[in-house]
Amino acid sequence: MSDMWLDPADDPRDTDLVPRGEKAVLTEYLRTYRLTLELKCQDLDAEQLARRSVPPSTMSLLGLVRHLADVEHKWFQRVLTGRDVPRLYESPDDADLDFNGAVAEQAVVDDAFATWREQVHLAEEYLAGVEDLGATVSHHGDDVEIRDIVVHMVEEYARHCGHADLLRECIDGRTGQ
Repeated sequence: MSDMWLDPADDPRDTDLVPRGEKAVLTEYLRTYRLTLELKCQDLDAEQLARRSVPPSTMSLLGLVRHLADVEHKWFQRVLTGRDVPRLYESPDDADLDFNGAVAEQAVVDDAFATWREQVHLAEEYLAGVEDLGATVSHHGDDVEIRDIVVHMVEEYARHCGHADLLRECIDGRTGQ
């Protein structure tokens, strides 16, 4: 396939913004990785998004979107804001429902992306109001700094964007970026 790379002029990750300060740098890295995940899924149909990597793995691009929606929800809604709400894509019978439920149905795709975008929006709203990344929250009886959670989110996206690179390359040969 020709022209597998996104034209730099069309890349939403490239801005003239040079982040200054810890919070700006971390939120910019997180923003960039979120956009990278979205770009890896761009222009694919439900079957392609739900396509599994290699047996016995249940990993797919759609599963990654669902998983990262759940991760955003867990850390920003449940831990940082302390909301007592059920986990996304989890059931008593299937703790791995984010991947196992990522099936090639357009309704599942639409729900996954809507849920992920909502969780990203809520996380961005939360972070916009944070003045001190050194502030702590309680998690499983331990005090955890907000900065540690934000760095964990950057790490989570970085790792899974690597998975997304390989998954996308297997689907149509698109690599990089």
